[in-house]
Amino acid sequence: MAHHCCGQRKLFCDSLACVGVSETVKTTWGETTDDPDAHGGTNRVCYVPMEQNTGGSGGFSEGVRVGYELGAEWFWVMDDDVAVLPDGLDKLDAWSDKAEVIQGQRYDFDGGPFFWQYRFSTALGIYNPLAKAGFDGVPYRECNVMCFEGACFKRSVVQKIGLPDARFFIYWDDALYGYLASKVTQPILIPDFVLSRCREVPGQSIGSVRQLNSTSDMTRYYITRNRGYIARYFQVHGDYNPVLFGVGTALTFAKEIIRLILVDRAHFSSGLSRLIKGWKDARLIYKDATWRPQPPLD
Repeated sequence: MAHHCCGQRKLFCDSLACVGVSETVKTTWGETTDDPDAHGGTNRVCYVPMEQNTGGSGGFSEGVRVGYELGAEWFWVMDDDVAVLPDGLDKLDAWSDKAEVIQGQRYDFDGGPFFWQYRFSTALGIYNPLAKAGFDGVPYRECNVMCFEGACFKRSVVQKIGLPDARFFIYWDDALYGYLASKVTQPILIPDFVLSRCREVPGQSIGSVRQLNSTSDMTRYYITRNRGYIARYFQVHGDYNPVLFGVGTALTFAKEIIRLILVDRAHFSSGLSRLIKGWKDARLIYKDATWRPQPPLD
């Protein structure tokens, strides 16, 4: 079957440049004889070893950059925490003429549906906790964020908003990229399941569909630090309100304290320290006179 989106090349960005990975992925999928890329290459797999570990954000940014240079028309991004369902690409392809940014559904590790907060409050700079689960008879949900566990987006979007920002390292980078995409098109969440999560994460259920998952102290640092980047992008696009954004920062801090108490109690002291450190560094980003947003590619 000829797919309109994402079916022709698999591009692996290896943040740790692991020995043997390149040959493994290349021999798994082989070459194409009738569909060379923009540089004339015929490998179905492009392996990109990273010179340094730039986190998930750096890997996604580099992967989109390389794919863009090779002439990709669609990008389907994911990490090794998820696996593609057998009919996942077919289900995405059915929506490729209806939207330029498509987010499919995921099954959780236990086989149940994974709830994703698909709306972002641009006033507070946080995921909207009141976003409805399910579809209530509508064909799709309008989003203003992405999740890099399966976001699918068109080349024209990358042209207009640039590459994902590698400076995030981890966390909020996909939310911010979806926010930027929503400025030039309408991202959608579709009801079709296209991925399954492969890693079990300890967590605490909140209500019938939401769950507060465990995380690391490193992630806690970037959760608060990267709000500095979000504030700067909001300023560029006229969505920054210092008072409301400050409320959002306080709510973010409160959520992470609750996470420490309910899920990661053994790391309370170290986790709190990393949250405070991230908050201080976010203020430095906010005051950085040299900061610039990612430029468009057109």
